[in-house]
Amino acid sequence: MTEDDVVNVGEELLTIGTFAARARLSAKALRLYDRLGLLAPAHVDEASGYRYYRAGQVERARLVALLRQLDMPLARIAEVVEAPDGAAAADRLDVYWADVEERLAGQRTLAEYLRGRLSGRSSEMYGKFVVETVDVPEQVLISETRHVLAGELPAWIGASLGRLEEAAKECGGITAAPFVVYHSEVSMESDGPVEACVPVADEAAARAWAEAAGRAHQARVRVEPARRLAYTRITKAQVAHPQILAAFEAVEQWVGGQGLTFDGPSREVYFADWDAAGPEDPVCDVAFPVR
Repeated sequence: MTEDDVVNVGEELLTIGTFAARARLSAKALRLYDRLGLLAPAHVDEASGYRYYRAGQVERARLVALLRQLDMPLARIAEVVEAPDGAAAADRLDVYWADVEERLAGQRTLAEYLRGRLSGRSSEMYGKFVVETVDVPEQVLISETRHVLAGELPAWIGASLGRLEEAAKECGGITAAPFVVYHSEVSMESDGPVEACVPVADEAAARAWAEAAGRAHQARVRVEPARRLAYTRITKAQVAHPQILAAFEAVEQWVGGQGLTFDGPSREVYFADWDAAGPEDPVCDVAFPVR
């Protein structure tokens, strides 16, 4: 019996050559899918090593090939093809594609930032940001401080603000948008420190919380004096490092042009529901205290 024959073992099995032709794939691709655990043969002859597939596996083979054309990671492909039904598979594809669009939006913003830098059109690039000022009253803050590099920053911001927002329930509730203060530069080489802050209503309760929290996550309470902030509003895609630097630089340039003086470290104010926001939705104010 040759590898090009059809073998019957209860149900018709197709040789890899016949199956590849029906699936419009190469035998090499099918061997790869088998090795990756995405599409195993229905039967492998122990003596010859020949691989045989069921006709019903054609649809799965074509689906795997199409998903690979989306540059979907192998683990995500497995999640889609192993879904219990078509609706669940479509939902998993939607989740993956939303991630792709968010990443592309961030890369598009980064490309615009780099194009402006490389072409010497920084001033023109900064002109895309609308800078305004706002007066912020005195605030009682519960906060966490940590040294983090740029690559660690997004995960830490989400985790720390989540902890503080939960703690705020013990401190009279949240009174204004949470924010992150950069006490020193954060980059791939410089680690801040960075302070996550949540304004709360009850200072006494906040101090009791801080005393109970002890040294956990370097938690503390402080009173932030009333400030005037110069800020520009950016989208979720623009928050990613390093493209967010363009927003900081735009505000710095505007402050200098207005004859104002910096009056404290820069910050990011997160006023929107991050998880619910799309790549192009405004989520954050990049701000500097000024006087």
